[in-house]
Amino acid sequence: MRVLIGEDDDQIAQMLATTLEKAGFGVERESDGETIWFRGDTENFDAVILDLGLPQMDGLTVLRRWRKAGRLVPVLILTARGQWEERVEGIEAGADDYVVKPFHVMEILARVRALVRRASGLASSKVEFGPYQLDMRTMQVTRDGVPVDLTPQEFRLVAYLLHNRGKVVSQLEITEHIYKQDYERDSNAVEVLVARVRKRLGANVIKTRRGFGYMLGEGL
Repeated sequence: MRVLIGEDDDQIAQMLATTLEKAGFGVERESDGETIWFRGDTENFDAVILDLGLPQMDGLTVLRRWRKAGRLVPVLILTARGQWEERVEGIEAGADDYVVKPFHVMEILARVRALVRRASGLASSKVEFGPYQLDMRTMQVTRDGVPVDLTPQEFRLVAYLLHNRGKVVSQLEITEHIYKQDYERDSNAVEVLVARVRKRLGANVIKTRRGFGYMLGEGL
């Protein structure tokens, strides 16, 4: 899962990024409203954490522009302003959730997970596919209750395909959601990753659509 953090306080942004990355999310950070708006308007993210008090363009303006353009990415607003009128304004602008500073970082993690689940039509952090179960809280895949040893990237690939169950996901989308650093994005990196997951979970878990991308196997 790929999350964009729009926060101009470097300490807060780093704390959020570290926690989310440890939980298996791919994280991107930006500190000014103009750049955050542009990236959210031109790239695909699974969730956005958006501070209202941003330089160059405030968070509410960013959010309103996204919603006007039809961008439906789940957005969690952060703000130091706690008045109920401002909360209502944020929700009416299209926010999916709202947290007032100071906050506990684990609460943010739980709320982001809930937003991603709801966007995927899932009610629980545990998702079953065939004989397997994926748990986003423990970052663990099990088969009939027995843990399967997956690397963080392998886990992210399985989670992303589950998030898009029934859809074909392009190699470019997978690259953007799995690999944070450009030097990790070799031309055959996704093929190698898919091969590793198939070896661990079974050849039929990931189906290749030649010229289009990958999807979960039929019946999963």
